[in-house]
Parts: sequence; structure tokens; C-alpha cells
Amino acid sequence: MSSKKVALIILDGWGFGDQSKSDAIYNANTPFFDSCLNQYPNSTLKTYGEYVGLPEGQMGNSEVGHLNVGAGRIVYQDFAKINQACADNSIANNETLKAAFNHAKQNNVAVHFMGLVSDGGIHSHQNHLY
Repeated sequence: MSSKKVALIILDGWGFGDQSKSDAIYNANTPFFDSCLNQYPNSTLKTYGEYVGLPEGQMGNSEVGHLNVGAGRIVYQDFAKINQACADNSIANNETLKAAFNHAKQNNVAVHFMGLVSDGGIHSHQNHLY
């Protein structure tokens, strides 16, 4: 009986880019890694946008990549879920938000939102404010 081995190797931050002068991985001296690519079957994964449950074109990150590899399927990220809820107005049916606004209305008080604001889309996005 033959024994075949498989290795799943995840190298955070390592990728296959455009092979230009600014592509650090392509221009690095990586003899061991290069020999592995040449000697053994291998593949790459798409780690951005809709391939990993993010909006189209949105860069992935370590957490997103690990979640998707571990699940073996697309894991829709909160960023994409919130975008969809804003787009189809289902956010208006969020029970927590409804309760907060009802409390504010009944008691004549303000609702304060607190959180992160950026255009990066990793832990927040400014589009969710409008």
C-alpha cells in the first residue's frame, strides 16, 4: 500500500502578482519555494472579493482567507452582509436597531452610533454611514 502525503501551506502575505518591478515576491530570491513549485503539483486560490464573501474587488485579509479555507466554502463577511442589508433596506428590520430607535422616540432621547470609519473595508466602511 503506497502512502501519499498532502501539505496545505498557507503563507500570509505571499501571493502571485503581476511580475513587475514592484512585485516583491516575484523579484525575491526564493530557491526552495521555486523548487517546490516546479517539482510538486500545486494550485492557487482567489482570496479577494466575491470569492471569499466580500464585495467585488475588495481586498481579502488573513482572517477572511483562513475562514474560507477552513470552511471549504464561501463565508460571507459582515462587510458584504451589511452592504446587502443597506442596499435592500432589510437593515430597517434589524430588531436591535428598531428597539434603539423606538426607545429614543418614546423617551425623547438621542441614539448615538460609535464605531470605526474608514474606506478600507476591513473592519468598517464609511459607506455604512449614509
